[in-house]
Amino acid sequence: KTLLLLLACTISRSICLAFNPSPFHHEIASRHRKRCSQPHQKRHHDSRFMMIPINSQPLLDSSDQILAAWTFAFASSHIGMSATRSSIIRSLGETINSLNLVGNEGWELPVWWPGDNTGGNKIFPDNLTAGRQIYRGLYTAVSFLTLGSAFGAYLHSSSVALDISGEQSTLLHNACLVSAALSFGAAIASLVNASPLGLMPSFEATTDDVDNSGSLAGIRRDDALKFTTKGLTRITRHPLILPVVPWGIATSVLAGGRPCDAILFGGLSIYAMAGCYAQDLRVIREEGSVGTVFQTESRDTREGVSEEEQERTRLRSFFEQTSFIPFKAVYDGRQSLDDIVREAPWLQFLLGTIAGIYVEEKILQLLAEWSA
Repeated sequence: KTLLLLLACTISRSICLAFNPSPFHHEIASRHRKRCSQPHQKRHHDSRFMMIPINSQPLLDSSDQILAAWTFAFASSHIGMSATRSSIIRSLGETINSLNLVGNEGWELPVWWPGDNTGGNKIFPDNLTAGRQIYRGLYTAVSFLTLGSAFGAYLHSSSVALDISGEQSTLLHNACLVSAALSFGAAIASLVNASPLGLMPSFEATTDDVDNSGSLAGIRRDDALKFTTKGLTRITRHPLILPVVPWGIATSVLAGGRPCDAILFGGLSIYAMAGCYAQDLRVIREEGSVGTVFQTESRDTREGVSEEEQERTRLRSFFEQTSFIPFKAVYDGRQSLDDIVREAPWLQFLLGTIAGIYVEEKILQLLAEWSA
């Protein structure tokens, strides 16, 4: 909540300055006009104002102001929906149940789709799963609306790119490109090394001693695997989202270093940090569920123990073994570098990094074409 408030104050202050330069700047401009109107008199320079440029123009143009508003709407709506996730899912599940859609035999996924071990291929096997499914749809719709609108404002920005040339420009470009590619590779690798705080499901090979209904090509979904620290989650408990931070910073420079680049891509970096930290606070304070853990093989069947309490217990154990800041758990002895080297999905990371170079250059090319 504190990070969200600081972000709101920062953006609001920027917009206010853009529309209304401060009285201090008006005083500077007034002194400048007075001195210029008396060319034959000896001018006494005030050292307090000599190094301050006189500029009454808005800090951001109208398109950048709209971009800042939509970027803030994207970040705040996502953090807000995540903070109230449990109540939203519960309400949606009850609504779907009231429409007699829960447990409906006609609402099923294709037979080749990997279902879970309780609901099989039913889309709405119970209230909780139904609420989560609808919640994901709403979450995606809000993403398209807010981030899509922000991107539209970005393409119409008239900001001027930074003037960096020569050897400095080449070194900066290469460093940012490598940073963006490595971030992309880390995010791709996290898809096969999922965290319980993320949206990605987890799968395992089927065995003969368990029910394999809903399996596909010998692979069955089991989200309980996400609670076991392994590979990337030994580095950070947010392996999918935190790579957005260096990617956003690098892309803001590669795209030209304009105010609109800083607002959009820098804003995504701030959102990634704030969103992940807000997730951690909710788990620590037990204020609600996080991530999207749809179904686990190793459910606790004790009478009177709710599924949410089971999830909280697993999350507490996961948090005790992992860290928010990358490699902090290694630094304080909770995790081992040897385990990370042995378990990390290096092949996926390498392929993702190679693909990241191409994708980043393609993104920059498209941005240049669409902004022209």
